[in-house]
Amino acid sequence: MTGRERETGRRAGGRMPRVGARLLAGLGFVGFMAASLAASLAAVAASLAPAPAAADSSAVVIMYHRFGESAYPSTNTTLQQLDAHLAELKSGAYTVLPLPEIVAAVQAGRPLPARAVGLSIDDAFLSVYRNAWPHLRASGFPFTLFVATESIDKGRAGYMSWDQIRELRDAGVTIGSQTASHPHMAAASREANVRELQISNARFKEELGEIPTLFAYPYGESSLAVAAAVKEMGFVAAFGQHSGAFGPGEDMFFLPRFAMNETFGDLDRFRLAANALPLPTKEFVPADTLIGRGENPPAVGFTVAGKLGDLSRLACYTSHQGKIEVMVLGGTRVEARMTQPLPKGRSRLNCTLPAGGGRWHWLGRQFFVAE
Repeated sequence: MTGRERETGRRAGGRMPRVGARLLAGLGFVGFMAASLAASLAAVAASLAPAPAAADSSAVVIMYHRFGESAYPSTNTTLQQLDAHLAELKSGAYTVLPLPEIVAAVQAGRPLPARAVGLSIDDAFLSVYRNAWPHLRASGFPFTLFVATESIDKGRAGYMSWDQIRELRDAGVTIGSQTASHPHMAAASREANVRELQISNARFKEELGEIPTLFAYPYGESSLAVAAAVKEMGFVAAFGQHSGAFGPGEDMFFLPRFAMNETFGDLDRFRLAANALPLPTKEFVPADTLIGRGENPPAVGFTVAGKLGDLSRLACYTSHQGKIEVMVLGGTRVEARMTQPLPKGRSRLNCTLPAGGGRWHWLGRQFFVAE
């Protein structure tokens, strides 16, 4: 994005609000989890079109980590922010469902209610139990807690205990897996990843009496090989940390979630995320999110499935380059053209398209470049 675009708030398809421009201008790696969302904040309030009344057959999943731990702003959500999110979800516009129910409906092609939302929390930090659990329990909303077993087994400071996890489980919280040691799976061998899953599955069986069916990739890092290993170990779905909504036809082992944190967790952003719609695609390239040295920057392309309106209003951003060129070929084929190589580690791509009624079709991808 040019300095002129930051100043005027212009973006593809219309004007970007000034607050969104400031957020995009100053985003860093962690902040990019909210990048394009922040870019279109005021579009929700500005839109006068009526919201669709029919069921969407899609869902949004929100991801949290810590609560009330201001020393970690990149992963922390304040309790005031959490209360605002829960109040919004109680407004009547949304249906909060357990993640297993959302996954089962999408797999079976069953309809979901309009604005279906799932809640998830990663890492089982102690602040989940001490600070957030009273608020979440009072709300009555279901959520999933993803656990990496090694930190619990070793009793590391700042993490929950097995007794506390069992208490949440007994109260109806779904427990998901995040491996044993929370490694960088995309950079590890298949043997190492399988061993991680075997160890954690055994510990879940010993401590909870059952093995989770839902998985969350540590750091959101995955690849075709990692996803295959997760599937082979018996999981039915796996979540990343890339933004977006999902519905029928989605890759069940690379499901998106909108990450909330202290910096990018205000109510406007939460509303924008909770109201997101899928940007359904097919023939997405590159097929693998693990990017090799000879294919960097990757040639990104996809075909938009279905009639979503004027694709000239589609805008794409990357965490390392900002706004990138988008070309629409043959009416539905899209090329998102990066000119700079992805840096080592994680990078993200967000593509958005106005959907009317203050809502946005959203497509996210997280790429990983190994050493």
